[in-house]
Amino acid sequence: MFDISLPALLAQLLVGLINGCFYAILSMGLAIIFGLLNIVNFTHGAQFMMAAFLAWIGFTQLPQLLGPGAQINFWAALVLAPLLVGAVGVAIEKTLLKRLYHLDHLYGLLLTFGIALMMEGGFRYFYGISGVGYEPPEILQGGFDLGFMFLPAYRAFVVVASLTLCLLTWYLFERTRLGALLRAGTENARLLQAFGVNVPVMITLTYGFGVALAGVAGVLAAPVMQINPLMGSNLLNIVFAVVVIGGLGSIMGAIVTGLALGLLEGLAKVFYPEASTVVVFIVMAVVLLTRPAGLFGKEK
Repeated sequence: MFDISLPALLAQLLVGLINGCFYAILSMGLAIIFGLLNIVNFTHGAQFMMAAFLAWIGFTQLPQLLGPGAQINFWAALVLAPLLVGAVGVAIEKTLLKRLYHLDHLYGLLLTFGIALMMEGGFRYFYGISGVGYEPPEILQGGFDLGFMFLPAYRAFVVVASLTLCLLTWYLFERTRLGALLRAGTENARLLQAFGVNVPVMITLTYGFGVALAGVAGVLAAPVMQINPLMGSNLLNIVFAVVVIGGLGSIMGAIVTGLALGLLEGLAKVFYPEASTVVVFIVMAVVLLTRPAGLFGKEK
């Protein structure tokens, strides 16, 4: 019925796995921010885009302005861009979001949505919407001939790096004292503060960390995707669906669901391309009807 070669199938699954890695990292950041801070962060896609642009600017624009010695390579950008994006997130939290904690979630959603539109508009004004390219580092160019398919080295790196980051983040929040303090802060902030924990600083740093995860995903995506101001908003709908399916606030749910839906999307592109853009939302509808709290969420 389906005349599809094994190399073509595996290549499409690899594309799905790559997308799933980005879904997992982005949705993990959203899950951390919502699960611990109860903020629906609509700027996540714009922050993802911002990090990709920062990597490109550091590699191509800074040398033109300041000389060749100012060039920021991929490895430096993988550290610096998330830190800068996280710092922007901290500034947003300290100046704007903290004023909305006692209000309905809708206010935070509207605020972050407006900020996202402003960020996208700014990058569109300066760089247009046609997009720019970003080469992977020289050491990760080329690939491996596995016999049954060709595996690009950079895409293999993205998978390994993403899975490592996801597992380390899950361990940090679910298996360490810091994670326990963060969860306790969401349950009873006053009691935790009575024990000498600076809860406001902890909240700010947690938000910054969640935003920085979007930054890491943005830098990793830069050599894979066309960098343009809309690259984040194009992913955001799917990422929110991943968070809902996995369970709001569930880090493991975000990781597993992101990877699984990326692979499912890849399979759909092979066997039924017309459904590839909606398969995630079909799954979301089914999950919401059968398990409203999500696959890994806790019923209240």
